[in-house]
Amino acid sequence: MRSVVKKYTMVLALVVVFLFFTALTGGKLLLAQNISNLLLQNAYVLIMACGMLLCILTGGNVDLSVGATLCLSAALAAKSLEAGMNPMLAVLIAIGAALVIGVIQGYLVGYVHIPPFICTLAGMFLYRGLARVVLDSKTISISNEKFLNLFTSYIMFPGEKMKHCTSALIIGIIIAALIAVLMIGNRAKKVKQGYQAESFAFMIAKLIIIDALIIIYSWKLSQYKGIPVMLLWILVIVLIFAFITSSTVFGRYFYAVGGNEKATKLSGIDPRRVYFWAYFLMSILAGLSGLLVAARIGSVDGNMGNTYEMDAIASCFIGGASAYGGSGSVSGIMVGAILLGVINQGMSIYGLPDQWQYVVKGLVLIIAVVFDVVSNKKAGKS
Repeated sequence: MRSVVKKYTMVLALVVVFLFFTALTGGKLLLAQNISNLLLQNAYVLIMACGMLLCILTGGNVDLSVGATLCLSAALAAKSLEAGMNPMLAVLIAIGAALVIGVIQGYLVGYVHIPPFICTLAGMFLYRGLARVVLDSKTISISNEKFLNLFTSYIMFPGEKMKHCTSALIIGIIIAALIAVLMIGNRAKKVKQGYQAESFAFMIAKLIIIDALIIIYSWKLSQYKGIPVMLLWILVIVLIFAFITSSTVFGRYFYAVGGNEKATKLSGIDPRRVYFWAYFLMSILAGLSGLLVAARIGSVDGNMGNTYEMDAIASCFIGGASAYGGSGSVSGIMVGAILLGVINQGMSIYGLPDQWQYVVKGLVLIIAVVFDVVSNKKAGKS
């Protein structure tokens, strides 16, 4: 029981926080629209946290420029659409800008050995300034339906109504069934090959909880417009990075560099390439997040993305990524991002003043980091 509690500490914390804000808001947090908006309003956090995890894994490094990169990408897309360009071309221009930023920062950090903090701090000012130049210090509205539908539309079967989308519930049940098959099959494979596996009873209990949450969430979505396309974007990115970090040699390089860079270099792995890819992929995800945020809000201004980098960093540390690098998982940071989202949404629904919202988020972050540091000391890792 002790090991289970330690392993799922943040999951339990998420449950406690969710129940607390549900009671505090008189159940308003459970309304279908709020449940749907929970992920949509935090889509940029969920996506950028995947890239930030790679940076943190390399030794506790972070990218401070992602909010500005997000703003510049969104500004270029908005300006392109305003000029009458094809929506797909506008998307390519925005992602292309993020790609160039990623190459520059990845090269400076990886091959020129500029400290990541300094390099990305300079980028934060530079890209924010360029975004305001592109926007001419104005706010540009986005009304192109094809662009908006690419990120903000909802999936519904023909004839379905906004508050009765059975397609969401059907898809949720199918996903729950697939997860059950995969979990049972993976455990059977481990047992057959002689690997240590969790007890069958524990796996069934975990499976029931996961499937129940998926079905309840899909049921809530069915009561408000159905499955949002933005959720599919989130799932695609999260699944890709979860696979990279847990099931590929390339993904293990990030953990190796963060664990012991000198030993990694002696084993034949070039740490410069690892740093390059960490910051390159982070910038790409920031560019994509810019498109998602621009579509959701429907306009772009020079202040878009302010403090977004802090949300991504906080999600990683709250979700269990080590401040020293070398440990962390995509599943963990997703829990951290959702926890942060529940806190933000719960405080907003309750009507807590902005200044106290910052206080609460600061306390949550420092508690998470203290927990990480204390745990590492007890485990002899620091």
